[in-house]
Amino acid sequence: MDEKELCIQETKKHIDLVGDLIVKLINELDKRIFFHDYSKLNEPEIEGFIKYTPKLKNCTYGSEEYKQYLKELKPYLDHHYQNNRHHPEHFENGISNMNLVDLIEMFCDWFAATKRHNDGDIYKSIDINKNRFGYDDILTNIFKNTVQLLENKNE
Repeated sequence: MDEKELCIQETKKHIDLVGDLIVKLINELDKRIFFHDYSKLNEPEIEGFIKYTPKLKNCTYGSEEYKQYLKELKPYLDHHYQNNRHHPEHFENGISNMNLVDLIEMFCDWFAATKRHNDGDIYKSIDINKNRFGYDDILTNIFKNTVQLLENKNE
């Protein structure tokens, strides 16, 4: 086998391996579709979310009112965070213990949550969460670039 054929063969192996790894990530994300926030639909969480979902909808994310509601929701949120790894609070070291699938689900959760607030803004949420969860400018930019991708603004 000559050098060109060897290079092509090795490159095809690499392409196949990358494809296999992407499929594994897709399969993990696919599982998250069906189980995302499922614990909110059952006790003990449903009781708290029935009461606080309308209140949270009508307040500004990150505001003092919002923070107060989170304090009142604490028993329900503790259970929720314990059972849902897409929340930084699930992990002792927050985002730094998450994997890419957790981050993608978390980001999608944030984006969808902005649609539930009357004055929701994903860009503001990303900035607020940067301080709340302690991630850096690089991850901030990745999140904002992803918003543009999802809004088809960077084609």
